[in-house]
Amino acid sequence: MSQQIQPTRPTAIRFLLLLLPLAAILGSFVWIASLDPLRSFNNGAPPVEALTVERTVLDQTGIQLLVRAGGSESMQIAQIAVDDAYWTFTQEPPGTIARGTAVWVRIPYPWVLGEAHNVALLSNTGTVFEHEIAVAVPTPQATAGQFRMQALIGAIVGLLPVALGLMFYPAMRGFGRTGMNLVLALTVGMLAFLLLDMMAEAIELSAEAAALFQGSAMVWLSALASFLLLMAIGRWRGQPEGLALAFYIAFGIGLHNFGEGLAIGGAFAAGSAGLGTFLVLGFALHNVTEGIGIAAPILRIRPPLWTFAALTLLAGGPAVLGMWAGSLAFAPQWSALALAVGAGAILQVMVEVGAYLMRQNSDRQTVLLSPAVLGGFLGGIAFMYATAALIKV
Repeated sequence: MSQQIQPTRPTAIRFLLLLLPLAAILGSFVWIASLDPLRSFNNGAPPVEALTVERTVLDQTGIQLLVRAGGSESMQIAQIAVDDAYWTFTQEPPGTIARGTAVWVRIPYPWVLGEAHNVALLSNTGTVFEHEIAVAVPTPQATAGQFRMQALIGAIVGLLPVALGLMFYPAMRGFGRTGMNLVLALTVGMLAFLLLDMMAEAIELSAEAAALFQGSAMVWLSALASFLLLMAIGRWRGQPEGLALAFYIAFGIGLHNFGEGLAIGGAFAAGSAGLGTFLVLGFALHNVTEGIGIAAPILRIRPPLWTFAALTLLAGGPAVLGMWAGSLAFAPQWSALALAVGAGAILQVMVEVGAYLMRQNSDRQTVLLSPAVLGGFLGGIAFMYATAALIKV
């Protein structure tokens, strides 16, 4: 039976056929907007309003709030009360707040160090939005000294533990097949804990963002898009292994450390970072296994010394960048997005390390249930869980 060949249309015709339905969709939307079919159901009720406080700054001038409107229409802040007393305020930029836009509200209120304050924002329709300042402390200023201090802490919780973990490389080179399987499974277990921890934190942060960002959907879709994109890039020239796989692991862990740095930097910006020595040590111990996981795929080769420095910088350096970014412009939706992208990268690395583990063993059907693999996987999860208890406050 002969196959009929469809005649090829000219490019202009194909473009026109694509443009026509798009024009029809646009025209339909314009017609519906101009017709306003729900106008007859209007009973005079005020529009749905939403206002989210994304950032709080306390300094010698008073209280400053970064707020974002997320209602159905534009809104206007009419009055502000602090601790049940009305206060004057300024808004930048002034006027009505369009849906999805953010403005700074500055209140010359003499806040009291260590005290709790309640801020109530009243719209021109009478809707009240409350924001609680649990403990009033001055917001750290973005100075060179602050940046140096944050860089030092970022290096301690990011760069140092990765470098210490990579120092196990010479000892692990003597591992046999069983030892290699255990280390690779340990890596997958560690990454599995990081994946769950990042997704839980991302969903928690997304709940604090304005409703228009669709927090949970944004987190899941961003993680999925990150996973698929990195899988496509990683499999472009075959399955990664050896040094390439080590760099993928370092990249995924780097995205995790960037999100961790965002959280610490945001705590600094909010003035609530009680990072004592014990807590910093807890972060460092929690991240030591990251270096061990990065070293696992390169135990059969002898990379030059600069490779270890590059892997350390790629995995641990983002913690410093995250601290700087979080202290300057922390917002729950962007932090949630960064964590979701990092979670997608972690999942991609888990898939590649698992595939690499199976390729290194001839008995692929039974290796996943072997004592070394099961023990390594559960051991990685258990160690990360135990050390995470040191940094949860």
